[in-house]
Amino acid sequence: MSKNLVIVESPAKAKTIEGYLGKDFTVKSSFGHVRDLPKDDMAIDLKNGYQPTYEISADKREVISQLKKLAKEAETIWLATDDDREGEAISWHLKEALGLNDDNTRRIVFHEITKQAIQKAIQSPRGIDIDLVNAQQARRVLDRLVGFELSPVLWKKVKAGLSAGRVQSVAVRIVVEREREIDKFQPQSSFKISARFDLPEGKVLNAELPKRFAQEGDAMHYLQQCLGATFSIRTLEKKPGKKSPAPPFTTSTLQQEASRKLGFSVSQTMTLAQKLYESGKITYMRTDSVNLSEEAINAAAREIQSAYGPEYVQTRRYKTKSASAQEAHEAIRPTDFSVSSTGDDRGLERLYELIWKRAIASQMADAQLERTVVNIAIAPQQGEAPADLVAQGEVIKFDGFLKVYIESSDDDEDEEQSGMLPPLTIGQTLDLHGMRATERFSRPPARYTEASLVKKLEEMGIGRPSTYAPTISTVQRRNYVVKESRDGKERTYRELELQKEAIKTKQLTETYGTEKNKLFPTDLAMVVNDFLVQYFPSVIDFSFTATIEKEFDEIANGRLIWNNMIDSFYKEFHPKVESTDDIERATVGTVRELGLDPKTGKLVIVRLGRYGPLAQIGSSDDEEEEKPQFASLRKDQRLETITLEEALELFKLPREVGTFEGKTVTAAIGRFGPYIRHDNKFISIPKGEDPLEISGERAIELIEQKRIADAEKFIKTFEENPDVQVLKGRFGPYIKVGKQNVKIPKDKEPASLTLEECLALAEAAPKKGGRGAAKASADTKEKPKKAATKKASTKAKAKPKAKGTATAKSKTKK
Repeated sequence: MSKNLVIVESPAKAKTIEGYLGKDFTVKSSFGHVRDLPKDDMAIDLKNGYQPTYEISADKREVISQLKKLAKEAETIWLATDDDREGEAISWHLKEALGLNDDNTRRIVFHEITKQAIQKAIQSPRGIDIDLVNAQQARRVLDRLVGFELSPVLWKKVKAGLSAGRVQSVAVRIVVEREREIDKFQPQSSFKISARFDLPEGKVLNAELPKRFAQEGDAMHYLQQCLGATFSIRTLEKKPGKKSPAPPFTTSTLQQEASRKLGFSVSQTMTLAQKLYESGKITYMRTDSVNLSEEAINAAAREIQSAYGPEYVQTRRYKTKSASAQEAHEAIRPTDFSVSSTGDDRGLERLYELIWKRAIASQMADAQLERTVVNIAIAPQQGEAPADLVAQGEVIKFDGFLKVYIESSDDDEDEEQSGMLPPLTIGQTLDLHGMRATERFSRPPARYTEASLVKKLEEMGIGRPSTYAPTISTVQRRNYVVKESRDGKERTYRELELQKEAIKTKQLTETYGTEKNKLFPTDLAMVVNDFLVQYFPSVIDFSFTATIEKEFDEIANGRLIWNNMIDSFYKEFHPKVESTDDIERATVGTVRELGLDPKTGKLVIVRLGRYGPLAQIGSSDDEEEEKPQFASLRKDQRLETITLEEALELFKLPREVGTFEGKTVTAAIGRFGPYIRHDNKFISIPKGEDPLEISGERAIELIEQKRIADAEKFIKTFEENPDVQVLKGRFGPYIKVGKQNVKIPKDKEPASLTLEECLALAEAAPKKGGRGAAKASADTKEKPKKAATKKASTKAKAKPKAKGTATAKSKTKK
């Protein structure tokens, strides 16, 4: 048996590290957290300093059993979990669960998984940082208190099955408030003047008026002044300029840039970054520091000089603006700058390339530019001269870091890139090809993407690098926020065009408001947010939530006692929970009256139903025998903005659109969108087609298309066992056995599989649910109970702890 046992969180990391340490070291994985608060109301002792009781997670008992055996046989145990609060807490929980003693237990940390970093860590071990552990413990306890006490309130007063969380509810509030800003926004129109001039040798010069006209009449007057006017270059100004590179990535900037450049979701980015880190390709991916080590700066400089030349090298030392950032950590960077690509996986390759380019560019020379501004004078045939037109251009004199990397922004699609201008001279007369005044409309605030929401949370001081991705995932999983793309709407706009000696007026149409992968709040989010804002304002107050994060930092730095911090929060929070007993459920805004149905005279309302928002005509309290009518709202309709007319339209569905094969064909809208129903089968209506307008012919066409698609899906079936099928799926062929989906090995031909082979593969396939990864600490969903309390009288006394250690009680289930 090896003299040394090294414990890390993940098996991928264990495999990488074991290759660096040699035969005297055995490296094993804990598969993330090994202990957590029990999922009942006996987790936190409110009367004794909010002491938590931990238990070994059910799926980790076998892992702990194996690690205990290995720890007894080893001379030294090295706890090598991540260098952050979660990692420190995992090390502490391992020490407690395995019964390790300080004499032969070492804590080591590293920010990259390379041979040099691992060996250096082994040479400089330390003890467990209890302050970091307590900071994580405070977050966990606080989130449990909020989750256990607030969620049942939502169950009783809003809708069963809901949950709330300290950070997730603030994130939802940000999305909700942005949506309401958009609802209130009234677009203002203005007219933009642009002109095109013909130059010798087929070249053109484009120019604009720097200001816009609020009224069409003013724009028309300007064009009239230009009728028959003479245009010439008044001034030609060239200015040197420069562009500097952005700093290397932090967690949030990586998430933002991967979203903009690669189209990755926040969780996808973090999953790929974790794999790159664990395979030793990049430094630790959860960081808010832009700092690079001297070793990294020198390595980048060598690579730049070798690849591009010494004139491209410009070393920089960035400092993080955030006061909470840990400068001892590094930004996200490659562990070896000489490796510019990695692996066969396309996603890993693209993310690594992005990280490499950003880190390399941060140590490269500024780009040197020459900006040219041309003022074009207008001499009218009569009257006062109108304001000058302006043309702008930009020439790159030395590309510098732009040779490698250009940073994106959320508004890239709206930026007009100015290129090089043709040769021009002062006084040169220009030949006007055409001039137009185009009506443009002001735009509402942009809806958030996952990445821009992370940016907003970071700017407000809410959350930390480890919590951004789980927070974004949580609000979507709980149906408070949906990420989707939506088609724009059409509108008309005016255009005035001057050509030669005449001005023509046109009315054109354009599509506006198209959304791609944006975050939309659901009706559920609107109602829950309003309830929390009214009755629990401090819990989802932006500044309060940011202050809580700073207090966690204070605990981590040893300047605040965690129990005291929890106590000051809970003393204010708990009385508000108790006071909600007096709230009448009818006063919570889940129902909105729209008016009366002209046909029946009954009241039309919209409300939250079991499966989402719906419209209703009549009520169950009506004396008539006729039951209320119900209709689901469309995806793009909301409880607080739908009109009576729009709601009544919904009751025209389901509608009969014809017959096919002797059976009725109907169109309707369901939980998952519009559909056609025929012979008890449901066929989705494609995006952009209206179930109120779809024809019988089109419905039959969709039915036949679905039949063909279903027929092509089946590769092989077995009469003797219909539950077993070989199917063609989105990611290739697979076997379906009942509800179990089974991968087909590469060396097997799907069409030639026998029933026995399919059943054997299903039996050998890993069952779902086994080992679990580390759970994120950001507002983990809690099972609602009355309160996360434990009576002091029923609790065993804590074992005495060494001075300075975190105090928590262990609970073992037999």
